[in-house]
Amino acid sequence: MRAQKTLKDVDAIICENPKHSLKLLSKLGIKKKLFSLHDYNEKIIINKIEKYAPNSSFALISDAGSPLVSDPGYKLLQYFINKNLYITSIPGPTSIISALQTSGLPVDSFKFLGFLPKSKKKSEEFIMNIKYEKVTSIFFVSNKRLPSCLNFLNTIMGERSIAVCKEITKINEQVIRGFPKKIIEYIENDKKKLLGEFVVVVEGSGEENTNKIISRSAILQIDKLLQKYSLTDVVQIVHKLTNISKKAIYKQTLDRKK
Repeated sequence: MRAQKTLKDVDAIICENPKHSLKLLSKLGIKKKLFSLHDYNEKIIINKIEKYAPNSSFALISDAGSPLVSDPGYKLLQYFINKNLYITSIPGPTSIISALQTSGLPVDSFKFLGFLPKSKKKSEEFIMNIKYEKVTSIFFVSNKRLPSCLNFLNTIMGERSIAVCKEITKINEQVIRGFPKKIIEYIENDKKKLLGEFVVVVEGSGEENTNKIISRSAILQIDKLLQKYSLTDVVQIVHKLTNISKKAIYKQTLDRKK
C-alpha cells in the first residue's frame, strides 16, 4: 500500500519499459508521466528531470525484481546523492532473498554475483570462482544459458548441492534441488522446464575462501610449469605470481597433473 501511495503522489515515474509499467499503473488507476530508463540513456533522463521544479518527486521502478539490482538506475541514484536530495527505498520483490529462503541451503552468509557472463570462457571462470566460495552463492542465469551453466557446475563442482529456482512467486514457480547432474537429467526429460527466469543458488565450499579466480591463462601456465617443475614448486611459483591461496593452486595443479 505504501508503494501504491508513493506512485500516486510523485510527479513522474521512471521505469524500464513503459508498456510493462502501464499494465500495473492502469490497474491501480494511476496516470503519471513515464520516463523509460536503461543503461545507455541515464544522462538523458537526468537532463529531463532537472527541468522539473526543485520540490518535485520521482519514483524509480523495475519491470521485475528491485531497481538497481542487475537493473538500471545507478547513475541516476548518484545524481540525487550528489545533489544532496532525499532518497528512500520502499521494500519490494527481490528474487535473490526468495531463492535463498526456498533453496534449503545455508542462509547465514551469502554472496550475490549478478548474471552469469555471456561468453563461455568467462562463464567457466565465473563458476570456478564460486567453487572456492566459502559462503552460499546466488546468481541469475537466462533460460538459454541454463543448460551450459549446469554442465559447468557439474564438471567443476561435482557433488555440491545447488538449487535452481524458476519463476519465483509466479504461477509456474518451481525449485529444483540436488546435485547438478541430477538437475541436468531432470531438465533433459522435459524442455518445457527451461521456460522462465532462473536464479541459481550454490552451496558454499566450507573451505578457505580464496577470493581470487584461477583464470584460464593461469591454468595454462600451470600446465607449462608442470613439464619442468615438481608439483610443490609449481604451487610456490604460481602463488608468488598471482597471490592466489596455495590450497586452491595445489588442488588445481593436482587436477591438471592427473
